[in-house]
Amino acid sequence: MHTRRIGDVEVSAIGLGAMPMSIEGRPDEARSLATIHAALDAGVTLIDTADSYHRDAHEVGHNEILIAKALASHDLGKDVLVATKGGHLRPGDGSWTQDGSPKHLKAACEASLRRLGVEAIGLYQFHRPDLRVPYADSVGAVRELLDEGKIRMAGISNADPDQIRQAGDILGGRLVSVQNQFSPAFRSSEPELRLCDELGVAFLPWSPLGGISRAAELGSAYAPFARVAEAHGVSPQRVCLAWMLAKSPVVVPIPGSSRPQTILDSLAATDLVLTPEEIAQLDAV
Repeated sequence: MHTRRIGDVEVSAIGLGAMPMSIEGRPDEARSLATIHAALDAGVTLIDTADSYHRDAHEVGHNEILIAKALASHDLGKDVLVATKGGHLRPGDGSWTQDGSPKHLKAACEASLRRLGVEAIGLYQFHRPDLRVPYADSVGAVRELLDEGKIRMAGISNADPDQIRQAGDILGGRLVSVQNQFSPAFRSSEPELRLCDELGVAFLPWSPLGGISRAAELGSAYAPFARVAEAHGVSPQRVCLAWMLAKSPVVVPIPGSSRPQTILDSLAATDLVLTPEEIAQLDAV
């Protein structure tokens, strides 16, 4: 497995996005555990989760609990960096809301610590800006968690360039990651990717294949990805992740998966080398 860095931690160049194992349409627990274990066996050392990755209002933290169980039941579990997030909520009616207040973020972190069964969270990220709360207050709470040793590394998610710079200042140069949506269907995070490359901050694209419902349609929706895939005898999804990896050494995609075969196909992207001409074709989509 090829590796990249988040802060001072070396991780697999592609991580596992665990959200599909806990929200609507999720598989049974046995398949989810098999998916996580297959990823570990293949060399994955980064798993992305959040306290809001659940379906029903009463099961906050479902995904964190699932990951903790999977890691505890596998010999390689201790080698994994778990990246979780706080500040996003699911009331249980299918909607998503925000609470970026320092009080909530600190309580959410404590709850995540208990569910993950760790003394300090490897990477904790402010999930999404809350327009009712000054951004500096939210990131300031993350800084306090970092100073208190509750979290080992700090990141932000769904941030624009100004927020990235502001978070870096508030955290005293200790911002290690930015997790934004980025895919062939969602290219508006290119400025944030370029800024992360400039700053040496890890950029973690979420929904890199276009989302749970659209990932299978990537090749039919974007012909250049299908053509390059056919030329290499691989899936368009694998081409997409290889294209992202080629953009910058700070990019660490976290494709969501709930089946062993899909995460294994994604991980094979680390061995796929695209030509400059192919990359240019894909960039032009």
